[in-house]
Amino acid sequence: MLDVIHSALRLQADPARVVVRPFHIPIDAGVTPGRPGRVRRIVDSVLALDEEMAEVELELVLRDFEARHWQTRSVFMTRYAQIETALSLDSDVISEIKKQLIGAYFCHEYSYAAAALMNPSVIPHPDQSGMSEGAIRIAMSLRSVGEGHISSVAFREGILGPGPLIELMPEPPFATAADSAIELGNGAIEVHRHRDSSLSGTVLFPMTAAQSNGLEDMRLVQFTHDDGAVEWIGTYTAYNGAAIRSELLRTSDFRTFTLAPMSGPAARNKGMALFPRRIGGEYMMIGRQDGENIFLLKSDRMDTWGEGELLIVPKYPWEMVQMGNCGSPIELDEGWLLLTHGVGAMRKYSIGAVLLDKDDPSKIIGRTAQPLLSPADQDREGYVPNVVYSCGGMLMGDMLFLPYGVADSSVAFAFVPVASLLESMR
Repeated sequence: MLDVIHSALRLQADPARVVVRPFHIPIDAGVTPGRPGRVRRIVDSVLALDEEMAEVELELVLRDFEARHWQTRSVFMTRYAQIETALSLDSDVISEIKKQLIGAYFCHEYSYAAAALMNPSVIPHPDQSGMSEGAIRIAMSLRSVGEGHISSVAFREGILGPGPLIELMPEPPFATAADSAIELGNGAIEVHRHRDSSLSGTVLFPMTAAQSNGLEDMRLVQFTHDDGAVEWIGTYTAYNGAAIRSELLRTSDFRTFTLAPMSGPAARNKGMALFPRRIGGEYMMIGRQDGENIFLLKSDRMDTWGEGELLIVPKYPWEMVQMGNCGSPIELDEGWLLLTHGVGAMRKYSIGAVLLDKDDPSKIIGRTAQPLLSPADQDREGYVPNVVYSCGGMLMGDMLFLPYGVADSSVAFAFVPVASLLESMR
């Protein structure tokens, strides 16, 4: 019997976690000929206020929201600068008070995790300073779902160990959005974490048209290049409300992020997971090209992927409907540990594992006949019942640490002895 150690810790959706976001109103000529559009009308109305009235109105806004957000006035000024550019305003003749008030009219408060918090992935934190023996600092990505069922990427930092223990660092009182996107061409953008914000207080929101309805199910991996350089890469699904495509997040410091679309036939699908290094001179990816089976993809470029080859098909009752991966393969001495999800009767999602050959991942060494984790008791209820799902675990000494989403609603944590897991595959 596989021994799975469950943590009592559980992360839940939290409507109190809010950020200030741009409130977008199309800048147009207005529906009535000869009259200004709504944006121009709002700005003209603020400019027409006398200075005393503008100050009173700004203070009302700040009284309601300044204590709920970090650097509220700075956010208002950033938004004002965007409106100034769009309308060609003369900044020299507008007071600081009116600039802030104009900015406030084009912002809104957004609860980014009000509906759900789910589908985590985890990596060793880039900063391991000050850790005691047997402990490791971690960084997790989380799919947070807010108003309009829009998915964004949130982060949490914590410490594992010694032993099967997890402690999450306290969330900062304010969250900040990485909003200032720099277009890099070919659909790619660069965004920056605010210099004074922690990773746990940072949220990545959809920024491009292809991402407009969500950044979904990021699978983070620590990738080591052939020259030894380390980069953190996340594969995720961009959704615009009608179509999906797979994209890559890349960062070397978790302060500057590039988000770029992938190309090739495989990029039309979701659920891609990158191997943490090249194998035999090739990049490799796990995908699900037909919605049912697991495929192995190979490429000489990290951003271009063909159809690949069929790798794993459903074999056991708990995975009979369809299979997919639960994150990037994890390198062990014995081979590549690939966490999988399987869907069985009553659309019940469970998590299993497969061991692939280290030199030739197209060869299967073993797989679990029974799932590691399956919905039961407290793991059954939620927005989408009977689902456990992960976007990636990590090795911690002789144990597998596995964060997982529960019923598309919350996040739980488990530890699995690697020796016991490997034995269950024989």
